[in-house]
Amino acid sequence: MIKKVAIVGAGLGGLTVAIALHKKGINAQVYEKASFLRPIGAGLSIVPNGLHCLEAIVPGITDLLKQAGSETRMLTLKKSTGEIIAQKSVNLIDKYSQPMLQIRWSRLQEILASALPTENIHLNYRCINFEQNDKSIKVYFDGNKTVEVELLIGADGLNSAVRQTMIGDGEPRYAGRMSWRAVLQYSHEMLHPDEVMSMTAPDGKIFGFFDLGGGYIMWSAAALSPGKPLKQSASDIKSYVQEKFANWAEPVQAIIKATNAEDIIERPICDRPPLSNWSQGRVTLLGDAAHPMVPLLGQGANTAFEDAWELSQFLCHAPNLATALACYEKSRQPRTQIIQIRNAVQANRAYKADSEVYLRGMMEKAQVSDREFEEWLYGYNPSLATCG
Repeated sequence: MIKKVAIVGAGLGGLTVAIALHKKGINAQVYEKASFLRPIGAGLSIVPNGLHCLEAIVPGITDLLKQAGSETRMLTLKKSTGEIIAQKSVNLIDKYSQPMLQIRWSRLQEILASALPTENIHLNYRCINFEQNDKSIKVYFDGNKTVEVELLIGADGLNSAVRQTMIGDGEPRYAGRMSWRAVLQYSHEMLHPDEVMSMTAPDGKIFGFFDLGGGYIMWSAAALSPGKPLKQSASDIKSYVQEKFANWAEPVQAIIKATNAEDIIERPICDRPPLSNWSQGRVTLLGDAAHPMVPLLGQGANTAFEDAWELSQFLCHAPNLATALACYEKSRQPRTQIIQIRNAVQANRAYKADSEVYLRGMMEKAQVSDREFEEWLYGYNPSLATCG
């Protein structure tokens, strides 16, 4: 068994794999480029496959997450005019023993970080390079800081420095859409507890509302855009979103107006094509660094939790590091590639002119023809991480 691991990135995947390794007696140190872990304006969905992995790694954590978030019980799809297209009740607990949970990203990060000794998380460490040999890997950070370990895990997201040093595949692939999102404490008579609502228009725009629990709401908007016209100021961003979604039915304008301009995050939607190899010698990738996905199925974090569970199992039970990483890739790549491709195709399709019809069809199919895919996705069993 390896004894010392460096994990670049204190996001959800990086913290989760650090916890899993720490509980196995491995010295797992997390190195984060940010100078402090600050709240960010995002929420996320944790669904049964992700929750089962987190529970396997940290028994009892799902109870904490349910208290901190909101269990989704209804999905509602509307036209931009406010007319209901479709509704679907959500009850995953009966079948998968875990719910669909919406939670603030920063609150989940806090909960995960609290499961590690504080001295295992190092802030203001920006990875710039690494060198390896048969026995160890040396990781270089800004400010002439270095660490020497037996394994480096790149869990540093879409723009992973570890991935670029290892593979050098350049900038991520722009998906032709810009996004805006914010989290705020807010209530509105049209926004119901435990509900996720999406609104769509035939001109390539989508607006969603997510109850995150504790009085918090996240809104997320996206629109087709041939380029990446990033605004110069927070007030410009807010004005642009208000203009982009002018004349949409409430509560769209009300919630944008209630949002502090500084809290709105503007991002291009990007992904990367699937990789043929995630590992090279003593370095491997995890989560968005390995398989970034456009937002649609809510699987970015959940597949990172799966990665964390399986990688920790293989590192502890395989006869050597090379075998462990080979098993990790063999197990994880086929599953994540299917989810990546499905995300990309369906997300792109959802922005076409007939998106209202298409999205209604998706919700209908989710109850019939896509049931097998849902069972494959949510029915993931973390106890079955084997390398045959």
